[in-house]
Amino acid sequence: MKFAPAAVIAFAAGICANAFAQHKPEAVIHYRQSAMTLIGWNFGPMSAMVKGKHEWDAKDFALRAERLAALAPQIEEGFAKGSDKGAETDAKPEIWKNPEDFQAKVNDLVNESKALSDVARSGDEAKMKEQFKKLAGACGSCHDKYKAD
Repeated sequence: MKFAPAAVIAFAAGICANAFAQHKPEAVIHYRQSAMTLIGWNFGPMSAMVKGKHEWDAKDFALRAERLAALAPQIEEGFAKGSDKGAETDAKPEIWKNPEDFQAKVNDLVNESKALSDVARSGDEAKMKEQFKKLAGACGSCHDKYKAD
């Protein structure tokens, strides 16, 4: 028996959507906190390099930039409806009240992290630092508005 590729994709998408829909708010919160921890794990050393607090290492910077570019698109999934309540979270309720603005900020993060990864491949330290500051701005604009202190 042969399956049409479209049928297989539709079936797989249905399974994934169903699995996601079954996540409890606490699991979604844990997912987003884990993703943010991974982002911070990579962002911190890059920030230290840009600020001159840690020796510049273009290879390590590029690796961390690549990781951020892979993590950023996953952020959105951590803010599913219903995950505004449950486990302790620093996410402000405004995220769910202003979904279009929040999504725009997530899109900025995704775009700036991709641009940083692309620039980091060049090895040009000045351009890498300049793009990192743009990424930091994207992070900050969202945290300022949507993250509790």
